[in-house]
Parts: sequence; structure tokens; C-alpha cells
Amino acid sequence: MWRCTHWVWELVVQMQRMRRSFSWCTKGTASLPLSYDPKFLLHVQHYIEIYGPIPSRANVTNKIKIAGLHDRGKAAILELETLTCLEGSDDVLCMNRSTIYLRGAGGFSNSSRPFTYATYADNEVSNVTFPDSTPCAVYEDHTQNSQALLCSLSGHLDPLHSDPTFAHATGFPHPILPGLCTLGFAVRAVMRSFCSMEPAAVERISCRFLHQVYPGETLVTEMWLQGQSRRVYYRTKVKERGPAVLSGYVQLKHVPSSL
Repeated sequence: MWRCTHWVWELVVQMQRMRRSFSWCTKGTASLPLSYDPKFLLHVQHYIEIYGPIPSRANVTNKIKIAGLHDRGKAAILELETLTCLEGSDDVLCMNRSTIYLRGAGGFSNSSRPFTYATYADNEVSNVTFPDSTPCAVYEDHTQNSQALLCSLSGHLDPLHSDPTFAHATGFPHPILPGLCTLGFAVRAVMRSFCSMEPAAVERISCRFLHQVYPGETLVTEMWLQGQSRRVYYRTKVKERGPAVLSGYVQLKHVPSSL
């Protein structure tokens, strides 16, 4: 299957040249005292707020800013916040906040008072605690062998997900599935189980990435509905290997009365 990677990577390079809106905020990070090896960059957490229906076809503008920066000694944690608006309008469709762990980039501040900065409240993203009870629902889904390549062709341009040589250099036997792709499987499991696949029912999504997923593996998502809060806690595992690969919650606007 990886024989076609060369052609996919050529297309990815062309997409990188054409990409405009979906770019990293390089202007904002250029002045930061950070030095790191891109091979050791980890996307460790993600948070999404959805403010209204997202059209299937539209021109949008992404407004990106640094939402947080934290010195952790041997590493730095960088948080990037993206507001997606309809082009030519101030109507915000959604907000994405990515938490990036940069190994080797820490130690840029006073060790007795490490630098920390955030533009949002501490309680905005709560920790997930799973109950001891049996899950309210369990959903199993199978990823395709070509899943990571499809993500690359859809605009996810990290070579870790499409270039076997790069994947080997970072310690993986072959390219891994993007974390956001795995998150998509988990959120779809929640939507199938609790809101009849109605996109407008999803209000917020929080996720912590725990382990890698390889294309072709089977994902099993366990879910707990938290009473009147309309919050579904989920934990996704790889069936073939066992470990949990991500966990978090999906906040729903409404839940069918039958549940």
C-alpha cells in the first residue's frame, strides 16, 4: 500500500505551495525563543467550540493566534487558537485550540518562576474522570489502510502521516493516523449513539491524545452519558493492541428523551 506514497507526497508538496488560509501562524511564533526538532513535535490535546451550522460549501478565513505558552523545563507547550469565519464576514463558525508539546524547547525562562501564559480560563477545559460503571454505549469502527494518505490529500500535511522515511526517523515503523482523524471516529461514535448523526447537536469537543493509531486498526469507543449535563465522556481503544489512544468529552445541545 505504501508504494503509492511517492505520488501522494508529490501532491502534498503541491498543496503546501498552494495553501494560504490553513497555515501555521509563523508570524506569531517567529519571535518566540523556541528551538525544537519538528520530528519531536506532538499534538497532545485539542478543543473545539461550534457556534452554528457549518456549511458544506463555503469560503472561509482562519484567524490564528497564540492562546498559550508554557515553559516546562525540558519542553514547551504551545497553544494555537483558530477562529474560522465566513469569508468577508465576522460570523464565526467554530474555534479550534491545538495544544502542541515541543520536546527540547523548554528552559527559556527563570526556572524558579517558569513562564506561563494563557488567554482562556483554567476551567474552560475540564479533566475527564471516567465512572466505574458499564459504558452506556460501545461502538466499533475500522480504519482503512489508506486512511492516513487520504488525510494528507485532504490538507493534513505533516509528513509523519504520509512519509515512511520520516515516520522511521521519529521512531514509528510506518506512518501513523493523524490524531484529529482518530478524534473524528470517536465523535462519530458519539453522534451515532446519542444524537442520530445530527451535526447541529454537537456544541463542544475536548480531546487528549494518548497513543498512536496505525492505519487499518480497529477503534472501539466506550461512552458514558453524564445525566442532565448532556455531556458524553468517551474513551477510544485500539482493538488489536488494547491501549486507550484518546479520551475526552462531547458536549451536546440536546439528547433524545428516549435516552
